[in-house]
Amino acid sequence: MPKYTTGEIAKLCGVSVRTVQYYDTRGILMPSELTEGGRRLYSEDDLRRMKIICFLRDAGISINSIGELLAGENPGSIISVLLDQQEQTLVGEIRERQTKLDLLGGIRRELKSVENFSVESIGDIAYAMENKKEMRRLHGILLLTGIPINIFQWVSIILWIVAGIWQPFVLYVLLAIPYGVWVTRYYYARTVYICPQCHGVFKPNFKEFFWSRHTPTLRKLTCTCCGQKGFCVETYGMEAQNG
Repeated sequence: MPKYTTGEIAKLCGVSVRTVQYYDTRGILMPSELTEGGRRLYSEDDLRRMKIICFLRDAGISINSIGELLAGENPGSIISVLLDQQEQTLVGEIRERQTKLDLLGGIRRELKSVENFSVESIGDIAYAMENKKEMRRLHGILLLTGIPINIFQWVSIILWIVAGIWQPFVLYVLLAIPYGVWVTRYYYARTVYICPQCHGVFKPNFKEFFWSRHTPTLRKLTCTCCGQKGFCVETYGMEAQNG
């Protein structure tokens, strides 16, 4: 049966000699034989054990955990549990890093639209990005509630044109007016605006909000913080927070 020196087993497992010696001092990979000169010799079983240790270390399992499970009576089942736990940890880390990557990508895209870059601009973008998920949810609610109204609108128009039945259209109007009032009030209550001039977060009065020009992300308003009138960035927020 072949025997391996410390250097040979280190090379076969892709680690340093110092690593093999460290595992020996920790008692998780002791050589099966020592020569008269004190040289460590490892067997095939030792090599297999070393490969298992390296595999577990690559999977992120700590040395203490590896030592305990290899000393147990049923290491296979324990390794399975540890690997499951480590997998969950790594999946969580991947999600967290992906969230950060998405945030960085969003900031980079937003920066391209900023004409006069400043440190405050990053703050504005970060504030808007933090609330982007809530804004998407708000738009989703408005879309879902608006679809039935739109379907009823077109059905009532078609019935009026094709069959001369006008009563459904009257009913649609009676429903659409209160819905329009509700959806406008609902949206107004859940949005605030970031002034590009003073970088304050404010909520305009309802009248200005209702009649102002706007895009999906901007609205032309007068900032209540500095008085500047222009397009302001729309974001989610129940209350204004002046900057």
